Amino acid sequence: MAAMKIHEAPHGINVVVETHGPKLVIGRFDSTTGFTALLHDCDVHELAPGEDAEAYVRDTAKYGVDVKQRDVELEVSEIKRVRLLGQIPKE
Repeated sequence: MAAMKIHEAPHGINVVVETHGPKLVIGRFDSTTGFTALLHDCDVHELAPGEDAEAYVRDTAKYGVDVKQRDVELEVSEIKRVRLLGQIPKE
């Protein structure tokens, strides 16, 4: 499964956004200005040192997004990787 750039994400679809720091955001992509990206109904998770991000993402794919914030705006420069949540294996 190939990663995509945030501006390639389909509107209204849940995406997994990994940042260059410990923040992981899973939510419904709305739009990007080129400098920021807006997501709705998000799970914002700060990874603990040594925590497996992939295990957290797979649990979310299996059980659904644990919405903790209605809206999240991210700086595009902070985004490391973007994937569609629906394409994450649920095992």
